[in-house]
Amino acid sequence: MNEYLYEIPSLFIALGLLVSMLLAMELGYRIGLRRKEVTSEVSKEHINAIQGSILGILALLIGFTFSLSLQRYDTRTDAVIEEANAISTAYMRIQLLPAALQKAARDTMREYIDLRVITSHLAMTNHEERNNQLARTAELQAKLWDYARQGIEVDPNMYPPTMFAESVNGLIEHFRTRNAALDNHVPELVLLLLHGTLLMSGAIVGFSTGVAGHRPSLVTHVMVLLIVVLVFIIIDLDRPRRGFIRVSQASLIELQSSIHAQMDAISTQTVPKA
Repeated sequence: MNEYLYEIPSLFIALGLLVSMLLAMELGYRIGLRRKEVTSEVSKEHINAIQGSILGILALLIGFTFSLSLQRYDTRTDAVIEEANAISTAYMRIQLLPAALQKAARDTMREYIDLRVITSHLAMTNHEERNNQLARTAELQAKLWDYARQGIEVDPNMYPPTMFAESVNGLIEHFRTRNAALDNHVPELVLLLLHGTLLMSGAIVGFSTGVAGHRPSLVTHVMVLLIVVLVFIIIDLDRPRRGFIRVSQASLIELQSSIHAQMDAISTQTVPKA
């Protein structure tokens, strides 16, 4: 399913929402001002009650949407850590393979962690490059699995190569879990419903001030600004690798540095002395 809002920068959406809410409030004010003379005190009380109810619904919807986006952010954060742990386990278990396969497996694992770090910083909107990197990731996973298969074929009764195969399987599973989490966003229908409720709230607030005979106060405009900021945070949380709030890739980067250091140390030890 295409996500049209995802292609639009969150800051632009927030600015558009701010402008549309102010316009809705101004329109509601002008309509309310025209209805001022024919609106009784009982009607004004009814309008104020409806305004309070709409704002309550808006608060509930904002809280629900914020919870959805925060859950997805936490899921992506956990997925990065779990994938780093899976890669680390697979790398350590390379030494369980037959000696003839270990160097090639380490080289492949080094390329794999480098690719995963690069992919982690690639914008989700860069579809072509992302697809290329995901295809290369699948190729490296197939190579690692092939090393595990070769290790088991050397001696089917040996358990250590099987442990490496299990770790490669875990590596692939956590990759898929993380990749799915990146594509899991708050449904656009919910965001559109939130937008519509915001516009309706702005119009009703403006209408209530119009029938009361005064323009929306500074406090009202502060409330509108606060609502827009909250919506901006919701959208920003829901967009991995974009905006101001991003999932930390520290665990993968630290693992990359560790693997590079270990492989450099192994290369130094295996270089024959003159």
